[in-house]
Amino acid sequence: MACTTNAFALSLSSNPNPNLPSDFNPKLTKPLSVSLRGSGTGDLNLGRLALSRPTQLSRRICANATQVTMDQSVASPTIVEVDLGNRSYPIYIGSGLLDQHQLLQKHVHGKKVLVVTNTTIAPLYLDKVVDALTRGNPNVSVENVILPDGEKYKNMETLMKVFDKAIESRLDRRCTFVALGGGVIGDMCGFAAAAFLRGVNFIQIPTTVMAQVDSSVGGKTGINHPLGKNLIGAFYQPQCVLVDTNTLDTLPDRELVSGLAEVIKYGLIRDAEFFEWQEKNMEKLMARDPDALAYAIKRSCENKAEVVSLDEKESGLRATLNLGHTFGHAIETGFGYGEWLHGEAVAAGTVMAVDMSYRLGWIDSSIVKRVNDILVRAKLPTTPPETMTVEMFKSVMAVDKKVADGLLRLILLKGPLGNCVFTGEYDRKALDDTLAAFCKS
Repeated sequence: MACTTNAFALSLSSNPNPNLPSDFNPKLTKPLSVSLRGSGTGDLNLGRLALSRPTQLSRRICANATQVTMDQSVASPTIVEVDLGNRSYPIYIGSGLLDQHQLLQKHVHGKKVLVVTNTTIAPLYLDKVVDALTRGNPNVSVENVILPDGEKYKNMETLMKVFDKAIESRLDRRCTFVALGGGVIGDMCGFAAAAFLRGVNFIQIPTTVMAQVDSSVGGKTGINHPLGKNLIGAFYQPQCVLVDTNTLDTLPDRELVSGLAEVIKYGLIRDAEFFEWQEKNMEKLMARDPDALAYAIKRSCENKAEVVSLDEKESGLRATLNLGHTFGHAIETGFGYGEWLHGEAVAAGTVMAVDMSYRLGWIDSSIVKRVNDILVRAKLPTTPPETMTVEMFKSVMAVDKKVADGLLRLILLKGPLGNCVFTGEYDRKALDDTLAAFCKS
């Protein structure tokens, strides 16, 4: 789906799934209809596109669990499929999946594997992943490269360590890269896989909420530049994403809540029922209730898979997944990579985007309050760092990836909860007023 429109409007509806427990009452199946309304000046006019689906939806993007044949003594994973034609791939979600070696091995190409991980994750899960890759499979040899941990290392210098190891190990075009870690590792490993020998197979094993619900899905890879976040990269899809929810047992609380910012985002932009479920279950998520976390991961992946299948390379619809990110990326760049976690910056950025939406008259005050309330309950920031100034925001936002022909396009809420627009058609005074309200200078 190609589009370069300035304005994007999105509305969705869902059907309930009666098979969940009574306290899990959101609507689970994929949207029965998606309507996209575009208008733009200076850009190609999308016009109107309507997509309808029958009640029994295709299982290419699964809202309900499907099963793979596994040892009957272990639980089969839930599978969400990312539908991209001959590049489609599964997202496996479940507890103890790293112990189910068949899942990984069926997606390995060739006889050589390079696991890319970091100094935090390697002591916890590297041996388990190597075992899963080699158990009963002696023809496969596994190398690893252990990178320093943190957003500040998501740069070209660190990326070269992956290429160095791959070349030293004489990996060929049949090799497989495996990303074992959070969003930084996933982005860097994916970018390395896209570039090494002009493209090799890779697998995502995300170990943080942030990566499991968002960054591991959809093929966005890349590194940061001192002038802007994620400005150097490629769209490059994995062979599969394996989400072992047991890896969250070792996740620090701060990382956990950072990931919840992306979960909240899905409810705001396209899934009001999911947002309402979050309002009822936020304390369960914070307490790491396994059923609540599994549902939140599954529903988030379903939302992401649906959007990616419609707009893989972010020509329009996929940009809506970046609610709060333009403000948030400015915070990360201006304040210093790694000073705030990505989800913390996105949370504050979401509040700013919601504030601007209200100033434009596009949403009512009840949505503003609900967004602020749920972020406070999640213990996420609702204002940017005090050191951020209006000029810092403007200078970083000027090089944001969503700038087109010198025009900054933003994702803003418009209409009832669960609706948003991707647009460059807004009153610039509203943006100035929002920045002034959240910055001391």
